[in-house]
Amino acid sequence: MWITRVSINNPVFATMVMAALCVLGLFSYAQLRVERLPDIAPPIVYISVAYPGASPDATETELTRPIELALNGIAGVKMIRSNSMEGRSETGVEFQLSADMNRAVQEVRDKVATVQPNFPRDAKQPYVARFDGENAQPTVYLSLLSKDRSARELSLLADQVVRKRLERSTGVARVDVGGLTVRQVRIDLDPQRLRAYQLTPADVAQALQRANSDMPVGLLTGTKEDAIVRVEGKVKDAKAFADVVVASRNGMVVRLADLGTLVEREREPDSISRVDGVPAISFQVFKQQDANIVETGKAIKDAAEELRKGLPPGVELRLVYADSDWVENSLDGVKHTLIEGALLTIAIVFLFLHSWRSTVITGLTLPIAVISAFIAVYLFGFTLNFMTMMALSLCIGLLIDDAIVVRENIVRHVHLGKGHREAAHVGTEEIGLAVMATTFAICAVFVPVAFMKGIVGKFFFPFGITVAVAVLVSLFVSFTLDPMLSSIWRDPPTNRLLKVPVLGHLMRGTDRVLDVLHDLYERSIHWIFSGRPQAGIGGKRTR
Repeated sequence: MWITRVSINNPVFATMVMAALCVLGLFSYAQLRVERLPDIAPPIVYISVAYPGASPDATETELTRPIELALNGIAGVKMIRSNSMEGRSETGVEFQLSADMNRAVQEVRDKVATVQPNFPRDAKQPYVARFDGENAQPTVYLSLLSKDRSARELSLLADQVVRKRLERSTGVARVDVGGLTVRQVRIDLDPQRLRAYQLTPADVAQALQRANSDMPVGLLTGTKEDAIVRVEGKVKDAKAFADVVVASRNGMVVRLADLGTLVEREREPDSISRVDGVPAISFQVFKQQDANIVETGKAIKDAAEELRKGLPPGVELRLVYADSDWVENSLDGVKHTLIEGALLTIAIVFLFLHSWRSTVITGLTLPIAVISAFIAVYLFGFTLNFMTMMALSLCIGLLIDDAIVVRENIVRHVHLGKGHREAAHVGTEEIGLAVMATTFAICAVFVPVAFMKGIVGKFFFPFGITVAVAVLVSLFVSFTLDPMLSSIWRDPPTNRLLKVPVLGHLMRGTDRVLDVLHDLYERSIHWIFSGRPQAGIGGKRTR
């Protein structure tokens, strides 16, 4: 094979090629994002429209049906699901897997915009968003709690300090806060007074809207400069609402205080948060779509540690749960499994080959193939997740097969009397076709997994590609690096490892087990082909 001949004749070139693969692989590994699963989101778009006070029937008639009719004309729609409930209409549009989701989302927005003018007047602005997949789950949960501070003080601290600092952390998309106690100004109107002054609650609302707004007046132009005039009408103090003029009756000014009572209190809570039974303020921190979940988690923890140093006494910012820790620990476990599998594989190879040089030559295939696989992971846009790491863990035993077969055949030719250089070339050439057939058979098994249909195929695509690339790289190493090292790194004439106390016993024990298996295998073959067992048949392995 020309690739083997070039490697044997140019050992420095072959070494530099392997070094280049390792350098590119390590660089690619450093650039990879870490996730739990592949970044695959179902092709679903959600439309939500709030309609306060409407019954489910009214919501279905006035919102849901017009939206469904408008969305039916979009190409690539697979299914439309809708829920009409009290005060809200929710519609989910599922597209074909082959659909361009960026274009699909834009078309959904355009269709909803065409029917929005026909919505009821009290209906809110439609919310259109694509299903976010893994980013729909918070990355970190935090809680702010205190036994000495009031709920209002905690809410101000959470809203003005903690949330703003967390939002500035690297990779954070948004922070949802739960359990806040919000200040509210309530006006309890007296129906009898309203009837006496011939007013309605709508009149009061309009008066408050007029009085509590900043109005632009215009532009004053002078000889030297221009000035923008704006009337600031925002109420600064809640008590000032009582002096708002609602109307004029019989020359008398009717103020808001004449129609009801102004009450300043806390708003009815829409969420409650507790930690171990203690009232708290909860923070759900979501990462950006392309952010590294591990790096984002570390940035959030650093921000939390910085906040703890500036919190008042008696206030605690507690880390409840970090999804980034779970992902990091799980991936570390997969990495340890991969390393353990590689070490066990090398140990078994050593016990069988009885040569540390052969073990090193064949064992180099493992790190080179695994590290080089990260190049394909980076180029294909994959991430470090359970699928890609599991692919490398499962194929760790397959990566060294080609190197073992090639090395064993080279050693056999050396024992037949050939020189190391000639044995490396002839041994690889002789068994090259069989090794290629074995490798391509493995690829033929795993590559179709990468092209499965449906959403499952999307998840297994990184798995199949990673296995195929790693196996092909191991084939390349077996035809280049292994023959080259075998030609220049010669085995000693005697095996001194047999004299080492522990290793010698293990190697001799392995030989005895293999001799027994060899004898049983040979007896089985004779029994199968002759129909009866033959005594006295057995053989000892010769080395």
